[in-house]
Amino acid sequence: MNLLKTVFTVSGMTLISRILGFIRDAAIARIFGVSIATDAFWTAFKIPNLLRRTFAEGAFSQAFVPILAEYRKTRTEEETNTLLNHVTGVLGLALLIVTVLGIIAAPFVVWLTATGFANTPAKFDLTVTLLRWLFPYILLISLASLAGSILNAYNKFSVPAFTPTLLNIAMIFATVVVAPYVHPPVLALAFGVMLGGVLQLVYQLPHLAKLGRLPKPVPNFKDPAVRRIMLQMGPAIFAVSISQISLLINTWFASYLENGSVTWLYNADRLMELPTGLLGVALGTVLLPSLSRHAASNNHDEFNALLDWGLRLTLLLALPAAVGLAMLASPLLATLFMGGKYTAHDVFMTQQALVAYSVGLIALILIKVLAPGFYAKQNIKTPVKIGVMVLLGTQLLNILLVSRFHHAGLALAISLGACMNASLLFYNLRKRGDYSPAAGWGMFTVKLGLATLAMAASLWFLRGHFEQWLHIRAWQRAIWLTVCVAGGAGVYFASLYLLGFRVAHFRRRAD
Repeated sequence: MNLLKTVFTVSGMTLISRILGFIRDAAIARIFGVSIATDAFWTAFKIPNLLRRTFAEGAFSQAFVPILAEYRKTRTEEETNTLLNHVTGVLGLALLIVTVLGIIAAPFVVWLTATGFANTPAKFDLTVTLLRWLFPYILLISLASLAGSILNAYNKFSVPAFTPTLLNIAMIFATVVVAPYVHPPVLALAFGVMLGGVLQLVYQLPHLAKLGRLPKPVPNFKDPAVRRIMLQMGPAIFAVSISQISLLINTWFASYLENGSVTWLYNADRLMELPTGLLGVALGTVLLPSLSRHAASNNHDEFNALLDWGLRLTLLLALPAAVGLAMLASPLLATLFMGGKYTAHDVFMTQQALVAYSVGLIALILIKVLAPGFYAKQNIKTPVKIGVMVLLGTQLLNILLVSRFHHAGLALAISLGACMNASLLFYNLRKRGDYSPAAGWGMFTVKLGLATLAMAASLWFLRGHFEQWLHIRAWQRAIWLTVCVAGGAGVYFASLYLLGFRVAHFRRRAD
């Protein structure tokens, strides 16, 4: 398996999903604007979205894939299928209980995550109603994520990478077609989320059947492997989801700020998720199964080399993404969202949050590469200890920054917390001897910095002044933005080529 090709295949599928996601958010922004209804929906959606990220991109995969890799290497086909049946049964039962309890306790959950909404009863009640409609999505998307984890473990990466597009398609359909016939119209978004959850689960089942790994749910809490997964999942959920937990707490802080703060933060977060998903999630998804196999075989040299490759590829692509996102924040937001009920003021406020988020973009992507280095060896304790420190540090930063920078301060706290997280993960991998940087990092970093400076200079020249973006039509903004992105990328990769970088240097194969 060509790892570089696989990463870009997964990234390509993710790109399709992200583009549809932007179309979805642009449609929602233009039709619903920034209002009490959108604040209520995005707040309610954060709960199942947190679970989606935890299962699809984090804790469940980190706990489950290494054990599945171990079973594939040391156990029979029958034992492996039994493991899948038991895991599916236990997970499905647990999720059903969580869903029912969540529907019942929705008012308390909203009060806990967005206390400030209680000051506006209509806003609070709408958020509760939306959350009750959305809670079953947790069951659907978590089972879909289980299916995706199985497919990833067998190197079938493209199918799970494509499934998020189905959620975006369903939500676009609900926004454009269903909303005019629903009262209040924002309930159509909850319908779209539910439809998307069903589609994502159903789409993957035939692929599991073709692989001969379609589980038959049989709850068995006594299965030793199931117990191991459950024991590791609890701490892994916390360790992997620090940034998501911080985002949830940020909603609580934002609920006390002016109306629109939740939506501004959400839209900024969506743009930050593009490079995070294209590179961080793709790399983490591809690296974990291979790292787990090397860990199970005690092949330290290959384990180390694979981590080193992942870190270099991350910096090669994440550094220009972070700089570009900060420099093109206003043009991006004006092009994607401005129009209808989404005003220039909303663009300006969202831009503040996006620039703050870009500070931690590299760290957020590095976490996706560094964390598998621990979980592949079934080491949960270290990331949990780091996670506790990061969560506490992030909330201290929230308190210090929100009074001065308001909603942008919350975004900056997330970024600084991510930097702390990535630094501590890297330090502990080195300290434990699990990773030693290969030769050539110094020159690699210098060349990368020079290429990024050249790109930044070209973007500064191409983007012009923000006021110009406000007084041209949407299609003109789209063309201008395309020129900026293409020009900046062209300068960056041309600079890398002149400095001696070649695609062949980053090709790597894995079993």
